[in-house]
Amino acid sequence: MPRLTTYLRALAAIAIMAALSGCGGPGLKPIPGDGTILAFGDSLTAGVGTTGENSYPSVLAELTGLTVINAGVSGETTDEGALRLPEELDDAEPDLVIILEGGNDLLQNRDPAAIKKNLKKMIEAAHSRGVQVVLIGVPQMKLLSDCAPLYEELADEFQLVFDGRLLGGLLRRPSLKSDYIHLNEKGYRTMAESIYKILKKNGAVL
Repeated sequence: MPRLTTYLRALAAIAIMAALSGCGGPGLKPIPGDGTILAFGDSLTAGVGTTGENSYPSVLAELTGLTVINAGVSGETTDEGALRLPEELDDAEPDLVIILEGGNDLLQNRDPAAIKKNLKKMIEAAHSRGVQVVLIGVPQMKLLSDCAPLYEELADEFQLVFDGRLLGGLLRRPSLKSDYIHLNEKGYRTMAESIYKILKKNGAVL
């Protein structure tokens, strides 16, 4: 009987651990109806290739019903972004920031370690202000891969809600692009719809 009891306790412990692991993952806190999302990045956030009202932040605002601030600066590199983000966070006081940056660094073949360091500064700037972070990975342009490895490494380190396939998948579809590295109206809408699904799946929006 003692052996059976020990065995049953072990099974129960395994079951509890499995349940806890199944409920794990980063997840997001719900954004209130009067909340704000800060869309931070470079030209892909600014909406180069379409009009401002068709940029992904504008479409995301339409889909969520929330205030979504377009804080995209065309041509920006991650070192510049790391300097700019703290002020954007202080001005907007958002509930969540979506970081989509690094494409210009990768196009210029900058050191991945430096890119990672700059993105880490951005994440830490958000977290130090209690702002949730969603990280969107940028593909290595020379291969149009799903995502440069450094993004997933950061997502793992900070336990972020993360998508490493979205942008690479969009850029492999000519019908969604305005040029080699930018999307068109349909492409940005598809991006916004995908990000909306990420936010919804992880509990940020209904």
